[in-house]
Amino acid sequence: MKKKWVSLMAFLVVGISIGSYFTRSQRVVSIDEEREWGKLALIFQQIEENYVDSVNIGELIENTLPFLTEVLDPHSMYIPAKDMADANESIEGNFEGIGIVFNMSNDTVVVMNVVAGGPAERAGIQPGDRIITVDEAVIAGRGVEREAVVKMLRGERGSQVTVGIARSGEDALVQVIIGRDKIPVKSVDAAYMMDDATGFIKISKFSKTTHREFIAAIELLQKNGMKNLILDLRGNTGGLLEQAFQIANEFLDNGNMIVYTEGRARPRYEYLATSQGSCRHIRLAVLIDEGSASASEIVAGAIQDNDRGTIVGRRSFGKGLVQEPILFSDQSGLRLSVARYYTPTGRSIQKPYKKNSYRDYENELYERFLRGEMYSSDSSKFTGQRYYTPKGKVVYGGGGIMPDVFVPDDTSGVNDYTRTLSRRNLIYRFALQFTDRHRNVLNNIQTLDELQRYFSNYKLDALFRDFAAASSVTATDEQWAASRELINASLRAYIGRNTPVEDVALYAMTVDIDPAAKAALNLFN
Repeated sequence: MKKKWVSLMAFLVVGISIGSYFTRSQRVVSIDEEREWGKLALIFQQIEENYVDSVNIGELIENTLPFLTEVLDPHSMYIPAKDMADANESIEGNFEGIGIVFNMSNDTVVVMNVVAGGPAERAGIQPGDRIITVDEAVIAGRGVEREAVVKMLRGERGSQVTVGIARSGEDALVQVIIGRDKIPVKSVDAAYMMDDATGFIKISKFSKTTHREFIAAIELLQKNGMKNLILDLRGNTGGLLEQAFQIANEFLDNGNMIVYTEGRARPRYEYLATSQGSCRHIRLAVLIDEGSASASEIVAGAIQDNDRGTIVGRRSFGKGLVQEPILFSDQSGLRLSVARYYTPTGRSIQKPYKKNSYRDYENELYERFLRGEMYSSDSSKFTGQRYYTPKGKVVYGGGGIMPDVFVPDDTSGVNDYTRTLSRRNLIYRFALQFTDRHRNVLNNIQTLDELQRYFSNYKLDALFRDFAAASSVTATDEQWAASRELINASLRAYIGRNTPVEDVALYAMTVDIDPAAKAALNLFN
């Protein structure tokens, strides 16, 4: 795209400079001097009217607009009409489809779970079903990509799709007609009690439903005796400012600043807590990492700068530009950076960037890795401006939120054996095979305690080691001793995720190999 733009400009410049040699007179096109950007419209007009070959001017404009926003900053973005629905999906908190969670196994769509009360469940789709056909088109064994399957199953609310299901105990395909509907997208992935006093909540994004989901999770955990909370924002790339404000507001006292925004054409605006929060007396630790961005950093910064809780993990991403959505009549849109986010002490969340250097900006996380920042607290120390919280704690500017308690990226248990398992996808394949063999029992497990009791009946690690060996992947005793805990936790997590416990199992079963969660838990103990 950049090459096309450069070539386009080069053509225009060269054409003007040598045009007098090929034409009798040089045409002069008037430009509105007061509006320099009018030149851009004239360029497209000249191409459309005079270019040597026919040009699809609409397509040319669509190809040019993303580049125009890219040179402004790393987060301004032009969104074509065809991509607008996908772009809004995570923010809206729902999409239109049939309501299944599936994976691709051996080139076949396997239903792992169905959304409770959703169209697929109402039509009788069950976990373990294999989708062989969609509207008579065979998709199994044809190399169909996951994204293509998603497009075939999704559609407008009220429309229908017919799927051919291969089901255990049925000799022929079961034809099921499913009426598409709105499907909720969870942003609170998991909420459970880690011990008698400590709750755990994982928020994966900030959509329109996040605060409502969060309050429901808080109420559930408080009924179970929660006095401490670990709020996991790792890998949360952000979302709606309004939802980040509401989450932070639950923990802060009246008048505490949560965040403020300011830009060239946007005056400073402060977001203050209202003292209506339900979590003001809960002890709090917030988990962040290099994947935590934007709204996640607003919450973490508000908690840290108000001395309200402890931030645990690694430095966050550093996205502190405010995007304002602008929708055009053709259903395309623009997300334009109009201001910056600042934490209560005055720190800009946005990490430094150079204009026209988008690739360098994207590679910044890799640069952190090369500097050793993922593994050493000494490598993570900021040299930026110091700021002070109300209680005198030093916090640093320079982009992103630096944790109070640093936890390095954990590579224990990773060796040549586990890397081979990963390349061959053997842990997932074993979990799927085990789930299929025990589907009748697993589908009836509703709680973590039931799941733990069920796993106590099996030596999963031993079964898996034999399974891997049957695929010619073997481990030395030393490799197995080093990786056994990691493998066992992963097996329980993947199998548990295929039960009604779903994502709660994914986090609960891996907490013993999660150094950040354990570090946060130790703060309370």
